[in-house]
Amino acid sequence: MAVIRHLLIMAVAACLALAACAPVYRNHGYVPPELDLQQVVVGETTVDQLPDLIGRPTAQGLLTGSGWFYVGSRWKHFGAAEPEEVNREVVAISFTQGGVVSNVERFGLEQGRVVTLSRRVTDTGITEISLIGQLLGNLGNFQAGDIIE
Repeated sequence: MAVIRHLLIMAVAACLALAACAPVYRNHGYVPPELDLQQVVVGETTVDQLPDLIGRPTAQGLLTGSGWFYVGSRWKHFGAAEPEEVNREVVAISFTQGGVVSNVERFGLEQGRVVTLSRRVTDTGITEISLIGQLLGNLGNFQAGDIIE
């Protein structure tokens, strides 16, 4: 009888140990579903209409009116190991100076690289260069004589 009891206790302990090793997935952030994003019409929808259509963004651009960003990620937690991000999705919505949607882009994370999943753009013919783009564009334009004067 005692042997059966010990075997039963060991079997329960083994089942609990195996259950503890199962990965746990957690979602962080919010990305509007594609069905809701289809309600956003490039060139017609305004910034004031967006909260009712798809909700408030996770983040906004550094400059007022420069864009709204919806970020969602899925993390895998496995025992004592460091959590691993298994999926990330970003929806970026840009606006004209008048507050009308000019661009809706969807990005994903595939094998550690950011990839564009979908893009809807109204082409204005005017190219805008961001602050980071300007800084990176000037990296190779420095000469030693410019710094040592």
